[in-house]
Order: sequence, then structure tokens, then C-alpha cells
Amino acid sequence: MPIYEYQCQQCGKEQSLLLLTRREVATPPRCQYCGAAHLTRLLSRFAYHQSEAARLQEFDTQTPRDESFYKDSRNVGLWAKKRAQELGVDLGTQFEETVEKARSGKILDEL
Repeated sequence: MPIYEYQCQQCGKEQSLLLLTRREVATPPRCQYCGAAHLTRLLSRFAYHQSEAARLQEFDTQTPRDESFYKDSRNVGLWAKKRAQELGVDLGTQFEETVEKARSGKILDEL
């Protein structure tokens, strides 16, 4: 069910509209605020899923991070994996398992 975003050319307000059928998409919508028929469709934000391998490959351990970065255990695990990779160190499967437990929060269950 697509949600389209529009901006009214008369009052300038932005609005999101859920259009369920092709007929609704083909029929120009009216502004929810002022009733004008002059709406411009906006480009909506979007996101894409990135694999763990892609995140690891693109991750730069040299980039300075703020405090919030280190509060997310997934980021700390990613940093640890990438840093070990950069140093050419293979700490074995136990390291990988420990990092994954820490990233998922399961390590707390063992404490």
C-alpha cells in the first residue's frame, strides 16, 4: 500500500496520503488542509537493507565517533570485527561468537 507525499501549492503544507487503488493514484488528490487541487508530489525518503558483510567492508575504524556510537553494542561489535580484520588477526570462532553474543545482548544472559 503506497503512501505518497504531497505539498500543497496554495497553503504550502506537506501531507502523506495512502492511496489503495490505481484509480486513487490517477485522480489528483486535494489538500487535506485547504482543499486546493494543486498538489505537487514529493520524493519520499527511503531506506535499503545492507548486509553484515557490506557493512563490515565499508566500515572505517579511523573515523572519529561520538558517544552515542559506543552505546550501541552492534556498532562496538562491528568495530571489533573490522579492527581484527585490519590487523590481520584471526582470533578464531570463539571471538566471533563472543562478539555476536555481545551485539545481540545475549552475553548478558551468561553473566
